[in-house]
Formats: sequence, structure tokens, C-alpha cells
Amino acid sequence: MAAAASDLLTGWCLFGLALLVILAFCWIYVRKYQSRRESEVISTITAIFALAVALISSALLPVDIFLVSYMKNPNGTFKDWADANVSRQIEDTVLYGYYTLYSVILFCVFLWIPFVYFYYEEKAEDDSNTCSQVKTALKYSLGFIVVCTVLLLIGAFVPLDIPYKKNSTEWEKMKLLVEEFGSSHGLAALSFSISSLTLIGMLAAITYTAYGMSALPLNLIKGTRSAAYELLENTEDIEDVEQHIQRIKLKCKDGRPLSTRDRRTLQQLEERLRTLRRRERHLEFIEKSWWAKFCGAMRPLKIVWGVFFIIVALLFTISLFLSNLDKALHSAGFDSGFIILGTNLTNPLNMLLPILQTVFPLDYILITTIVMYFIFTSMAGIRNMGIWFFWIRLYKIRRGKTRPQALLFLCMILLLIVLHTSYMIYSLAPQYVMYGSQKYLAKSNMTVDGHLGNVTTYMPKVCDAAAPEDQCIVTRTYLFLHKFWFFSAAYYFGNWAFIGVFLIGLVVSCCKGKKSVIEGEVDEDDSDMSDDELSVYYR
Repeated sequence: MAAAASDLLTGWCLFGLALLVILAFCWIYVRKYQSRRESEVISTITAIFALAVALISSALLPVDIFLVSYMKNPNGTFKDWADANVSRQIEDTVLYGYYTLYSVILFCVFLWIPFVYFYYEEKAEDDSNTCSQVKTALKYSLGFIVVCTVLLLIGAFVPLDIPYKKNSTEWEKMKLLVEEFGSSHGLAALSFSISSLTLIGMLAAITYTAYGMSALPLNLIKGTRSAAYELLENTEDIEDVEQHIQRIKLKCKDGRPLSTRDRRTLQQLEERLRTLRRRERHLEFIEKSWWAKFCGAMRPLKIVWGVFFIIVALLFTISLFLSNLDKALHSAGFDSGFIILGTNLTNPLNMLLPILQTVFPLDYILITTIVMYFIFTSMAGIRNMGIWFFWIRLYKIRRGKTRPQALLFLCMILLLIVLHTSYMIYSLAPQYVMYGSQKYLAKSNMTVDGHLGNVTTYMPKVCDAAAPEDQCIVTRTYLFLHKFWFFSAAYYFGNWAFIGVFLIGLVVSCCKGKKSVIEGEVDEDDSDMSDDELSVYYR
């Protein structure tokens, strides 16, 4: 019992260490991308906190799996200390952890982030009346609160199948609903709301993560264009634009006014010239920068990382394809959310994770690596594409130049993608997420020499969906993921879309040429003041 308590304490200590690492990572990540001239304390704290909560909820997944696995011996029997009361206490602890984290996520998504976003939108338009800004932000945030309330009510009451008595009054029916809601501790309501957000996260993952999984490694492999060559091209472009401007100005040398078309062309050329001048300053700086020289020396290492990332991306895609194919061929069908009883077509990650889980914390490290990989590939996709609303481009994400509103959007998208990561890991390794390395004792009839008839024995068998409920403990994560079958069905089709977008992105990334060494750092809508802190962007 003492050894068990010590191991469990070690697990929770590692989880606490992960919290500190997550907070440090979020702080560095947000500070890297936020604008140095337009940074706001409240938006920075909000972005760091929201992203940290999402990552902490994903860090709870391996702890959940470790705890249910640790209750059982390798031979399929429960450990001496793991009686019904202890098991229930451990399950409740993890469940309350999810309650807390998911409740905070709902608070961030439906109140805090919208309020801060609308507050700064109003502040950008009118910086004189703080009280008016707060009132307007609260008014717009009220719509998000209404949506959250509707989702909680739908999850709490609509899906429940409660046996009413034939002569029950409306009051008795309502009382039964409230009692049922209380007995489930609000699991259905919270699960429905989080699943709805996870569904949005799936769309964000299909849009950004799938493309980033191909764009990030291929950009590392191909590298960037030479700063000296780009500077030479830029100088030639400046000369061409200046000559064109000079030709237009010669038309009015004798005092004649320029035509409307010429004035519009002249204005466009002058804006183009200002952009080229800014590009020139950036290219001259980066050509002399010691950081650029260091990155050039690290070019072979970038190629190695690029090859590693593309191998990991292909491994994920193949694992996801095999898992989805298994569901298509052997699942219980659409109405069950494509749940499968056991694993018929295994995949690399589904084989690797249960093996690593026996040596804590190797599986923890692998899951952390997977989550961080999704974060970096999502960020690569967002940086390449920007933040769009259908065909309207809302914001660009650039290192050291991201506005507070764009930073909030960025962290909102990453929060939703991290939520979806738990289901992605389930899709890659369903048995691991459900039961970890648990085994149970299954009856086996054997014919023994010298005996008449068969002898009943008990053999350890890996837990799966067909195992007895009292022999295998399901993780709390799985309960949240599969409370509603229609979300599981949507995730199934979303995985096929994810694979398709990844393959399309792989072809597009292969056809693209090398990126500019200052890709995304200079745009026409930038002011000249944005060049004042060049050392910040290239260090």
C-alpha cells in the first residue's frame, strides 16, 4: 500500500512539474508573437491563461490512463489496495479535475475571451470612455453566454431517457429531470458543451493543423531564399518603380493636371515604393545579423528536423487512416458513433503507446510530444494562412507584430485545437485511451491430457469494449469523449477530411518554391514605425 501511494504521488508530482513547464511555454509563446507597440496586459494574461488551461487539460489524459492502469496487475487481477472505494475515489478525483478544467475552458471561451476582445475593439474606436467600453463589451459577450447556457441545457436534459410513470404530472417529470441531472453530477451537460467546442476545434484542425503538418517540415527542408539575392532583386524593383513614377510626373511638368487614372497609378506606385524601401531595410539588417548567420550554419540540422517532422506526419496519417478504416469495416455503425469492439487493424501508435505505458512516464512524454507537435504544426498553418472568416481575412499572425485582438483569436483557435487533440489521440490509439494497459481474466476452456472433457481456466486478456464492466475501468476521458454518439460520428468523418486536407497540403507545399527570408514581416499596411525594432524580430 505504501509503495502504491508513493508511485501515485510520483505521478501527481510529475503532473505538477508539467504544469510549470506549460505555464513557462505559454508565456514565451505569447510574448514571442504579441506586438511590441500594441501589447496590452489584460489580453496577454488572457491569452496565456486560456492556452495554459487547454494544455493542462490535455496533460491530464496520461494521468487518467496511468491511474486506471495502475489499479491492476499484469495478470489481470486487481491490486490489493484497489478495492471499490479506492477505485471510486481515484476516478472521482480525475473526474473533478476535468470538471474544473472544462468549466474554466467554458468560462474562457464564452465570457472572458469575448469580453476582452470586444473591449479592445471598442477601445480602438473610442479610447475616451472606459465605462462605455466595458458596457459595450458586456453587451456583445451576453450572446456568447446565451449560447453556453443553451448548450448546457441541451446536454443536461434533452438526451436523457428517463422512465416516467404513466400518470406522472408535469411537476413530477421536471423533478425527475432535476434529480437525474444531480445524480450525474452534470456530466452530460458539460460533456455536450465541451464536445460542441471540440467539434469546432476539429474544423480548425482540418483547416490549419492538417496543412501545417505538411508546410512546416517542407519549409524546414527547402529553407529560405538568400538575403543577398533578394536584396539585389528588391533594388532592381525599386529602380523600376522609381522610373515609372518619374515618367508619370513628367506628364505634368508643363503644368497640365494628371488624369484620374494617372493619379491612382501614381498613388499605388508610391505605396509600392514605400513597401520596397521597408523590405530593403529588413533585408539589409538580416544580411548583417549574426542570428541569420547562425541559422545558416544550422541549415543541416533544420533539414534533419524537417525529415523527422515529415516522417512523424506520415506516421500520424497512416495511423489515423488505419484506425478509420478499422471503424469503417468493423464498427457497430453510424448510430453507435462508429465504436469498435476491440482492434482488428492495428496501427503503429496503438501498438507503441501501451508498451510505453508500462514504464511511466514514457507514454506521458510521447503524448506531450504529440500535443506540442499539433501546436507547432497548427501555428505553422495559421502563420501561412492567417485567420479567416470564410473569404474575409481578419488577421495576420506575425512574430512580434500580432495585435491584441489577433492574439486572442490565435489562442482561442489553439485552445479549440488542443481540445480536439484528445479525440485525435483516441483515434490514433483507441484501446490505450479507453483502458491503458489493463487486462482482465477471461474464461478459457482447455482440453488437458488425462482428463475427461474440458477444464475451465482463466487467462489474462487485454481490455477492450467487449470486456465485462466490473473487470475493466474506463478512463474519465473516454466518458467525456463518447457521451453522445453523434459527436463521435462527426469526428469519424472529420478524420477523413483531415487526411484529405493533409494530402492536398503536401502536394501544394511540394509545388511551392522557397519562402522569402522575411516572409510575412513586411506588408503594405505596415507603418514605417514598425521598422524601429528590427532587432526584436530577427533575434
